[in-house]
Amino acid sequence: MDITPFLDKTSKTPLYEQLYTYFKQEMSHARITKGMRLPSKRRLSGLLGVSTATVERAYEQLTAEGYVKSKPKIGWFAADIEPEFPDAPIPYQPPPQPVTHKEVESVINFHQGNVDLLHFPFNAWRKSMVKSLDRYSEQLHTSGDPQGEPALREMIARFVRLSRGVNCDPSQIIIGAGTTVLLQILCLTLQPGTKIGFEEPGFHRSRRMFEANHMNVIPICTDEEGVLPASLTHESPHLVYTTPSHQFPLGTIMTIARRQELLSWAKEANSFIIEDDYDGEFRFSGQPIPSLQGLDPNGRVIYLGTFSKSLLPSLRISFMILPAPLIEPVRKNALLMKQTVSSHNQLALADFIENGEWQKHLNRMRSLYRKKHAVLLEAIRTELGDSVEVLGKNSGLHILLRLMFSASEDEAIKAAAKNRVNVYPVSPSYKSQPPFVSVLIGYGGLSEEDIRLGIKKLKTAWEPLMKS
Repeated sequence: MDITPFLDKTSKTPLYEQLYTYFKQEMSHARITKGMRLPSKRRLSGLLGVSTATVERAYEQLTAEGYVKSKPKIGWFAADIEPEFPDAPIPYQPPPQPVTHKEVESVINFHQGNVDLLHFPFNAWRKSMVKSLDRYSEQLHTSGDPQGEPALREMIARFVRLSRGVNCDPSQIIIGAGTTVLLQILCLTLQPGTKIGFEEPGFHRSRRMFEANHMNVIPICTDEEGVLPASLTHESPHLVYTTPSHQFPLGTIMTIARRQELLSWAKEANSFIIEDDYDGEFRFSGQPIPSLQGLDPNGRVIYLGTFSKSLLPSLRISFMILPAPLIEPVRKNALLMKQTVSSHNQLALADFIENGEWQKHLNRMRSLYRKKHAVLLEAIRTELGDSVEVLGKNSGLHILLRLMFSASEDEAIKAAAKNRVNVYPVSPSYKSQPPFVSVLIGYGGLSEEDIRLGIKKLKTAWEPLMKS
């Protein structure tokens, strides 16, 4: 079947919604009739210059509304529906404009926050959404529990105990729309000027949140084992923020010996550790290392977790697990802010975890990301060779490329962008001048084919810089 839908890429309407609307109108006006086969995802994405995820999302919505039927391993077909009245207005569609190959060619985006959308179990998630509507309908007209829905907190407590060795009770958990929201709630408990040790380099949005709340943020040096306890002893902060399972952005993993040193320091100094475990589910070599919280017998660790990497960033569901001394004061601030995550999404996620779909999805994604990770490293070795050094390659959904040729971070990023590849700066993660030039490469949201093509394009983009 040959079709030429017009998609306005300058419109605020999402591309998948434009595509869904096009097919819906064509079927309603009987221009696409019962049984006609729709183009494959790959063919249509190539024709329109959009991702296969965009096409799949449009097809999924059409299937859910009964306009399309999916036949496994065969394709999508128009369903039998009643056409609209023949005089129904047909929306104006401007004629397709000729485009150059450069305009059609997609930008390959190595953003570390992107995840694989093609393998998200939309059907299973939809069932959990519907089931939660039936099961909790009387609760969904309120703003929800300020601390988070009890059903989800119960599921999180079970999940983190099994997967990350975190020991907690549901009463210790606070749910919020992202790590920065949870840090804001925590900051309301602290006095302005409270000294906070922050690993250097570190996640710039978290550091900015502390600064915006007038905390005294002190850079704490790190080495290949993690934050340096000697620096903490010297600075004596009330809190220290760290990403021990996959240091952001360097990607190092804090050793068990360093974890024990850090916990000993927290006990002796009567201080707290914020453990941000933003993608701890994804580790590709070596044995899993227990979370700091799971190793802590003294209640000195505040554990931060999120479903943005392992599920979908758009759900905006993160959680904070508090040690006993902080539960009540932080809970009061959660009451002040009310709940920032949709009750419906929370309850759907609780069902998704309870019925085993969450664990199945996580297992699939670990296998998928392990393959992508191997493809990325092989592509870098083949295309870029000794011109770069890979840092942080044992876990997580991003790596660093340290540039071994003479170029600035800005020059490398701009050269890549000219060749339609997006890579990202590392310098915002530092308070001081970075010790070397590197760029951040995330691979979770890309296909294996695009990973290979993106690295090949990087080679082409950077060759002039390597020779200068």
